[in-house]
Amino acid sequence: MRRSLPHRTGSARPVDYGDRVKIALMDSGIGLLAAAAAVRRQRPDAELVLSSDPDGLPWGPRTPEDVTRRALATARAALAHGPQALIVACNTASVHALPAIRAELEPAVPVIGTVPAIKPAAAGGGSVAIWATPATTGSPYQRGLIRDFAGGAAVTEVPCPGLADA
Repeated sequence: MRRSLPHRTGSARPVDYGDRVKIALMDSGIGLLAAAAAVRRQRPDAELVLSSDPDGLPWGPRTPEDVTRRALATARAALAHGPQALIVACNTASVHALPAIRAELEPAVPVIGTVPAIKPAAAGGGSVAIWATPATTGSPYQRGLIRDFAGGAAVTEVPCPGLADA
C-alpha cells in the first residue's frame, strides 16, 4: 500500500514514503528505546517492532556464548513479526552475536549492528576513550575495529560494569 504521509520537508512539499517499512530493533532491555527514537526521527513512517530480553538483562556481564544464545532468541522473536530489517541496538550483542544473527537471518532480512564508532572518533585527532560494558571492551571484535579504523589515535578501552543497568 503506497501512501503519502503529511510529513513535510523544508520546502513544504509532501514526502511520499511509498510502502510502509517495518523495522525491528532488539536489545536486552530499554536501551533499544534510544535507538528506536533515532530510527523514528529518520523514518517517521516506519512501523517499529521492539524485541527485548527482560529476563536476561543486562547482557553486558554475560559470556559471549550466552549473549549469542540470548541475542539469537531475541532476534527470532522479532522476526516473527515480519520486519524488513533488524537493528541490533546493543554494542555487546553486536560484538559477540552479529555474525550468528546475520548467518541465520540474511539475506532475507538485513541485519544492522551497532558498534563503537571508532573511525569517526579517531578522525577528530587526539586520544579516544571507549566507555562500554566489560563484554564489549576487550572483545576481539572491538579490538579489530581499533586495529582497522583507529589509525594513529591512542585508544583507551574503559570497561564500565553496570553501564547496561544505567
